Amino acid sequence: MKVDFSHLQAAHCENGVTTNLLRHAGVTQITEPLAFGIGSGLFYIQIPFLKINNGPAIAFRILPGLIFKRTCKALDIPVVRKKFSSPQKAQLFLDEQLHANRPVGCQVGVYYLSYFPKEYRFHFNAHNIIVYGKEGDNYLVSDPVMETVTTLTSYELERVRFAKGALAPKGQIYYPKEKTTVTTEQIRAAIKSGIKKNVFYMIKTPSSIIGVNGIKYTAGKIKTWKDKLGLHTAGLYLAQLVRMQEEIGTGGGGFRFIYGAFLQEAYTYIPNDGLLEISKSFTKSGDLWRTAAVHAAGIYKGRLSSQQDFNMMADYLYQISDIEKEAFKALSKLDL
Repeated sequence: MKVDFSHLQAAHCENGVTTNLLRHAGVTQITEPLAFGIGSGLFYIQIPFLKINNGPAIAFRILPGLIFKRTCKALDIPVVRKKFSSPQKAQLFLDEQLHANRPVGCQVGVYYLSYFPKEYRFHFNAHNIIVYGKEGDNYLVSDPVMETVTTLTSYELERVRFAKGALAPKGQIYYPKEKTTVTTEQIRAAIKSGIKKNVFYMIKTPSSIIGVNGIKYTAGKIKTWKDKLGLHTAGLYLAQLVRMQEEIGTGGGGFRFIYGAFLQEAYTYIPNDGLLEISKSFTKSGDLWRTAAVHAAGIYKGRLSSQQDFNMMADYLYQISDIEKEAFKALSKLDL
C-alpha cells in the first residue's frame, strides 16, 4: 500500500510535515514560510532549573505540534490527532490510515532513526515525519529534512514512535481529516492571526524567560557561567545552546530567516510595505544568531576562553533581543 504522495524538503521538520500534509489535502497555496508564520512558530524560552542533555533547557520554537495545530485551525481545517497506550494499537491505526490512502504525520524520537547520520542522533523526542505507505515490513517515510524519501522497518518505526523520556511521543499520529481548499481571504486572515499571536508571545508576555525578555535572560546567565561553572562546563552549556539553536528545529538563525521569508510572502496577500521592511530585521537577527553560534563554538572548542569572550557572546544576544523587540513592535503597529 502506497499513497500517491509528493515529498518536499524543508528546513524544519514540523513546518515541512505541515506543508506536505496540507498540500496533499488540497491546500496548494501553502509553503513552509506560510505554515511557520501562520502557526506563530517563532519563539524563545529558557527554563530555569531544567536541563536537557546536561545543559540548559532552551527552546527557539513553540511546543511540538502547535505549528500544525495552529495553521490548520487558522485555515479552518479539521484535524485528527491520537496517542496510544500500546505499540500494537498504534501500528494498527497507522495501517488503517495507509489502507485509506491517507499519509499521516508522526512525532518520533531522533536517537534511533536509522537513516540519520550517527552524529545527529541524540535523545530528542519532538521530531516529525510523514508515513505514506508500506511495502512488506518497510514503512515508506517522508522526512522533510531529508533530500529524498526513505524507509523504516516496522520495528524501527515502533522504536522511534515510542521513544522514552521528555516529550515522549506515545505513538502520536496526526493528519488533516479530509481534502479541502482554502480561499485567498482565509489565508489573508490566517496571516494576520499568526502575526498577532507571535507579537504576543515575543514581546507582550510578562515573563522574564519568554520571548525577547528570555533572550536577555540567557545573555545575563552567559556572563556568569565561566566563574560559576568553570570553563569546561560553561563551554558545554554554550555547546548545548548551539545544538538547540542550529541542530534541533533550525532555531536561532534558521527560524529567523524563515520568518523573514514569511513576511515577504505575506506581502503578496497583504501589500503593506512595512512587511517587507520588517522582514529585513529578521534577516539581520538570523545573521547575528549565526555569528553568535560561531563565537560559542570558539569557546567550547577551546580557541576562546576569557571572560571577555563570554561577555561578547552575551552582547550578541542583547543585540538580537533589541532587534527582535523593535521588529515585533513595528509589526504590532502595522495596519494589516
